[in-house]
Amino acid sequence: MPAEPPAAPRPRRETVTGVPRSARRPPGHPPARSEISEQTTLGHTYVRSLMRSQLRAALYALAALALLVGSLPLLFTLPAALGHGTAQPYLWAALGVGAYPVIWLIARWYVRRAERNERDFTGLVEGR
Repeated sequence: MPAEPPAAPRPRRETVTGVPRSARRPPGHPPARSEISEQTTLGHTYVRSLMRSQLRAALYALAALALLVGSLPLLFTLPAALGHGTAQPYLWAALGVGAYPVIWLIARWYVRRAERNERDFTGLVEGR
């Protein structure tokens, strides 16, 4: 029976550590967080700015959706106005296939915008 070759030495394990959390930031709350929790005028202004930016994003999404849905009656009257008779199957296909992806894109844009607003606000509050 042949002799087994000697086992290779196992590599030394190393522990990687980061900067301790206490060294990252000075102790205590960042000013924005304390302003909000104490409900001061400045804290109220911070929260109000978040609410305003969220409302602005919602109104843009609503306007885009209203423009899409508001243009649908024009789409249905267009073939008759052009003298092409009725093009009902094509119109219903455009409504069923074309409108939903646009609605989905509007919704996706709104969610990303709202998350970005919240992330920016959180960064402001936490002092990042």
